[in-house]
Amino acid sequence: MAIPLIGTSESIERIRELIDHVADTGLPVIITGESGVGKEVVAQNLYDKSPRKDKPFIKVNCAALPDGLLESELFGFERGAFTGADRNKRGKFELAHHGVIFLDEIGDMSLSLQSKILHVLQSGEFSPLGSEKEIRSDAWVIAATNQELEQKVEKKLFREDLYYRLNIIKIYIPPLRDRPEDIPLLLDYYIEKYSSRFDKKQIPKLGTGHMEKLIAYSWPGNVRELQNVIKSSIVMGNWEEIINDFYFKSRSDAVASSEESARVGASIVDVLLNFKGDYSSDQALFSLKKLTKKATDRVEKEVISYVLGKTGWNRTKASKILKISYKTLLYKISDLKITPHEE
Repeated sequence: MAIPLIGTSESIERIRELIDHVADTGLPVIITGESGVGKEVVAQNLYDKSPRKDKPFIKVNCAALPDGLLESELFGFERGAFTGADRNKRGKFELAHHGVIFLDEIGDMSLSLQSKILHVLQSGEFSPLGSEKEIRSDAWVIAATNQELEQKVEKKLFREDLYYRLNIIKIYIPPLRDRPEDIPLLLDYYIEKYSSRFDKKQIPKLGTGHMEKLIAYSWPGNVRELQNVIKSSIVMGNWEEIINDFYFKSRSDAVASSEESARVGASIVDVLLNFKGDYSSDQALFSLKKLTKKATDRVEKEVISYVLGKTGWNRTKASKILKISYKTLLYKISDLKITPHEE
């Protein structure tokens, strides 16, 4: 069973809906996003929701092997095909017949191998190395990359025809810094998971101050980095030591020292001070999820508006300053209703 897709952010909800729509189609899927956002988790959820869930799920890391080895892994080989090939070996495409083949980090694949992947997608057939026979494979191809394939296509580093073959269904996973409301749920899930794995009965207490730091942190390593923080804290039995000493003390982006950080802090305080509900009885209005979402939206709107104003609404330059993709910036401008008059 795959790790569940955890989160209540709008982006995660949209991904869940897309998975439900796509899982029974067998159409090629490309999953994009930064390293550590959970691309394999999405692939596994697609597989679990599909009619192929009882067939193999075969993962291939395209960045982990040199070209020759990767080709033999994907397509297999006949005995005597090359020096050291002392037996027949079935390739991953053959093993994934009627199941799923997950091509992770496909952006690192060479052009020559890309042409062979394209052939499999077009014909459903391939030849093992050293063989003239064609083997049929009805494998559902799900690919993933942390690279901007459009840019690689423009630079002739990725085949345009393969890109369009894979890009029938595209699922983008935003970085964790763009969906901080998901952090408390991710913490709950992984604390329980790793406490059980490491057989730790005494779970370290996660205080309010710790949670604030975890939510405020930019998470360059995304969910994978969050998992590492949780593992270390559970094994060490101390959130304070891990969060402060090992992860955040030396990270300049975790310290609110700039003018923009001051504006962000003021925005969050405004949200809290402007809350008009009854703190004792109006629990629905004062839920952490709603409050976090409201604060996050206001913070993002102010910061994005400020950066766009300073760059003269140069979206390309603004996306680089904000360290988000151009597409993410366009989505946020629309979603947060940001106009050129707001600075």
